[in-house]
Parts: sequence; C-alpha cells; structure tokens
Amino acid sequence: MGKITKIEAQKRRGRYNVYLDGQYAFPVAESVLIKFRLMKGLELDKKQVAAITTADQQARVYSKMLDYLAHQLRTESDILKKLHDLETPEQFIGPILQKLRDQHLVDDHEYAASYVRTAMITSLKGPGVIRQHLRMKKIGENYIDDALAQFTLEQQQANAAKLAAKLFHRYHNQPLMRQEQKVRQSLMTKGYASAIFDQIRDQVTPKEDPDEQAALLDKTAEKLWRRYRRYTGQERVRHFKQGMFRRGFDLDRVQEWLDQHQEGLS
Repeated sequence: MGKITKIEAQKRRGRYNVYLDGQYAFPVAESVLIKFRLMKGLELDKKQVAAITTADQQARVYSKMLDYLAHQLRTESDILKKLHDLETPEQFIGPILQKLRDQHLVDDHEYAASYVRTAMITSLKGPGVIRQHLRMKKIGENYIDDALAQFTLEQQQANAAKLAAKLFHRYHNQPLMRQEQKVRQSLMTKGYASAIFDQIRDQVTPKEDPDEQAALLDKTAEKLWRRYRRYTGQERVRHFKQGMFRRGFDLDRVQEWLDQHQEGLS
C-alpha cells in the first residue's frame, strides 16, 4: 500500500506527477487523474497503481492521436497505421479507435464526403480517380458511393470541359483527330467515363484551322515518305498510309496528298 502525499502539475499542460509516501511514483494525464479520482491522502495498492499506469500509457497514445488529427481529417486506416507505427500495445488499439469514433473525430463516411467535395472544387480529378483514392484509404464502397453522389453529371461535365480545354491546348500541334483521341484518353486516365467526352465534344473541340492542318499533314507526309524509301511501289504506299494513320491523320486526306504529289514523289 502507498498513500498519495502530493500531486504536482508538470510543465507540460495536462500532465501531473504523483507522489506516494513522499516519493515520486508515476506520472498521469489529467483524464486519468479524474477517472481514478486521485487525490492527496488516497491509498493505492500495487494492482491499482498498475491499472493507473496502464491507463496513462493509453492516454498518452490517445493524446498523440489527437495531435495527429489536428492537421487534417484522417481515415480509420490512417489511425490504425499510425498506432502501429507508434508500436502501440494491441490491447490499446481497439479502445482508442472506438473513443475517437464516439467523439466523431474519426468518421470514414464524413472523410469520403469531404474528400469528394474538396476534389470537385480544387482539382479536375474524375470520379474514377477519386474512387480509387478512397479505396486505397480502405473506405467502404457504400460510403464511396454516397460521397460520389455529390459529383453530379453536370459537375463532371464542367470539370471535364476545363481539363479538355487545357489538353487541346497541349496537343494543338497534332492532327485534330489525334488531338481528340489524346484528350479522350487523358480524360479517362483522370477518372472520367468515355461517354463524358462525347457529351462535351462540341463544346470543347477547337475549330479546325484548314491551313494549319494542311501544313501539318504536308510536313509529316514528306518526312514519312522519305522514311519509307527502302520500300517500293504499293508496299511503300501501304507503310506510308499506316504511319500517317498512326499519327492521327485522316486516310482520305492522306490519299488526296498522294494524288496531288504523285508526279513529284520519289
């Protein structure tokens, strides 16, 4: 047995030192102090001291979790990883996580909803990429579906249109057909369904500049025709057309170029 003879506050806020029979015995958090109703004159046995010490260890880990949560929202998987990184005793993990849930400090449903709202406003990510991020955070599919319901088709189209405009500018020096292919693929990579591009194509596709496209075709065609000079006759034409098609040129226009330059080709 030992009697509490003094309880003094540490410099660190919310922490106290407990003395038994005039000797320093153990530190405690304020929450533990209150939970066990520790006060001067209270007698404690070894079993009680062990329980208090265990509760304080758990309280210190809980305090670290509060610090971890102070900067941004976290998922349950984030908390579990952090607890394991801190080498938290297994018996502490469940109670700490439940306490955070009860105080609404950890809520995967709210995390998913908040993430989607932020992504819609501050980025041009599509639903597919957002879903993948939330899955990596081990958010349940029902929570993800609920959160993504905020990302309406109209909002997806608006965000996709902004992204498409940037992409068309990036690929402006390529054939228009290739530009559309690249923009469609890039939108899908960013998490938008293929149908989204079809829905916004007329809105975002730049008006074709015939002179610019003709100049691009002419420059590319002359380069490729020389590249395939090791072939002759129809074999050369076939390789040439295949190469032009891979670069996004319309085959009818390629044929027109061949017809126009037939006599001068060598």
